Amino acid sequence: MLKHLVNLAKGEVTGRVESGFPERVLNICAEYGIVFWDLRWASPVEFTFTMTRRDWKRLRRLSRRIDCDMTAVNWKGAPFFLGRIRRRYGLWVTLGACVALLFWGSFFIWDFQVEGNVNVSRQEILRALEKHGVGFGTYGLDVDSPELRNYILLDLPELSYIAVNVRGCRAYVQVRERIPAPEIVSKREPGNTVAAKDALVTAVQPWDGEKLVLPGTTVKAGQLLISGVVQGDVAGVRYLRGMGKVYGRTWYRLRCRVPLTAAEKSYTGEEKVRRALLVGKKRINLYIGSSILGDTCDKISSWDKWELPGGVALPVTVVTERLRPYAVTERRRSREEALALAETVLDQRLAGYLDEGEVLSREISAEERDGCLVVTLSAECREQIGRFIDAP
Repeated sequence: MLKHLVNLAKGEVTGRVESGFPERVLNICAEYGIVFWDLRWASPVEFTFTMTRRDWKRLRRLSRRIDCDMTAVNWKGAPFFLGRIRRRYGLWVTLGACVALLFWGSFFIWDFQVEGNVNVSRQEILRALEKHGVGFGTYGLDVDSPELRNYILLDLPELSYIAVNVRGCRAYVQVRERIPAPEIVSKREPGNTVAAKDALVTAVQPWDGEKLVLPGTTVKAGQLLISGVVQGDVAGVRYLRGMGKVYGRTWYRLRCRVPLTAAEKSYTGEEKVRRALLVGKKRINLYIGSSILGDTCDKISSWDKWELPGGVALPVTVVTERLRPYAVTERRRSREEALALAETVLDQRLAGYLDEGEVLSREISAEERDGCLVVTLSAECREQIGRFIDAP
């Protein structure tokens, strides 16, 4: 394979030899070290073979002393290709313009790669960069990373570090998100722990202060559970930070209505594909008309960014839009399907109410009413009901 590529770079010639004594040509090749291949005999006095362009010229010069007729029947390789196009000046001008355009475009930013972000979205970071003059098509040598960093950190306080490094046509944006400072709790400020909801107390774990309820006590929301005011025999009244955890049994009754008829979307099977070019920030549609077929149509878009070998980004993106019309029909849900959907919704709502708790038991009941399935969830839970408040 490698030898074949080398021969194509040198140029290959397939020649036809006609002679009363064709073996003389082969003897000349052996005598002067001329390499050939693909020898095929057409008749006792005629054959074809292939050799490099340089050896073909040598053989034609050496064969003048013998009686033979040599004709080139096929040419291929780089020298012959360049020979055919060397007088096509328009092609060379276009090629030179493309090279100059690529060289000129390599000084601008055509792509962004953001790394290190988790909570701050890529779009927020790119919008902040564009606000301060670093966007699609920005001259890369004008990017002042230290000065830019100060502006971006003021606009995005969620970030603690940002760096913009431009390599070729791509800007590499490295960020580090700020870790929220832990809440500092002062042990000197007095306070109390009260009940966050109605419950039957099962356990009291005071860290500081005096507990006012015992296990088995029924409490109401807002009732004082651990007091920060402690009456001492010697020191008198002390004001502490009445903190701790209080666990209790709670009961919930949640309800959900699920319609027994639902709108269902089904695709018609028709699909239209439309394409457009994004050159820089300008969109060039490669179709006629609107890109929307109507209200009942889904548009699925994909972007294919052009790159040269080696990962060099180009300011050209192919946008492919697939339009899929659909029809909306009414479908009746079964009781089992509606019940499963309602249970999922009610379980999610119950999980949102619980604070460091668990579900001890649950009961589901359902009845059909006015075209809907009304589902009721009754649950008994054990959770942490204490809530700390600062003393007035």
